[in-house]
Amino acid sequence: MTSRPFVFDTQVFGRRPGAEKSYDLDLEAPADLGLPVFGVPEGSPIGLELRLEAVMDGVLATGTASVHAVGECVRCLRDVEEDFDCDFQELYLYEDAGEDELALEDEYLDLEPVLRDAVVLALPHNPLCDPDCPGLCPDCGARLADDPDHTHGDAIDPRWSALTHLTERPEE
Repeated sequence: MTSRPFVFDTQVFGRRPGAEKSYDLDLEAPADLGLPVFGVPEGSPIGLELRLEAVMDGVLATGTASVHAVGECVRCLRDVEEDFDCDFQELYLYEDAGEDELALEDEYLDLEPVLRDAVVLALPHNPLCDPDCPGLCPDCGARLADDPDHTHGDAIDPRWSALTHLTERPEE
């Protein structure tokens, strides 16, 4: 491993298929790991179980990242926290990698893009505090889970509101 936490040295394999090395690491999350509404805070711990295995065409990286994500419920804006295990597997080619393939750079592999993809795919795009979360009142913004009997009375269509005075009795 180098001084960059998600970059691993593959020279120890000597391009011998079958050679492998396992890692069990606790790393710090990089910036912007996740989605705008739900993600892993920068600097929070990531548990990484990683196995690097030399194959004919390159190095196969297989592993699991354990992350703690935080964000807001998309319905009621209450804070949401959840732990996720993100599995990943990627082949880093020795040379001649195409546009959609990853290549080793000077016998080093950078795991950060693969980890970022795995975490983003594992996170919910619409996080909820509860699957039955009723959300917020569209009129006043009150959290409906806190007050299930919340009402504003019968709403009057604004086009007919000028006629409401016809039903009122004049004061005597």
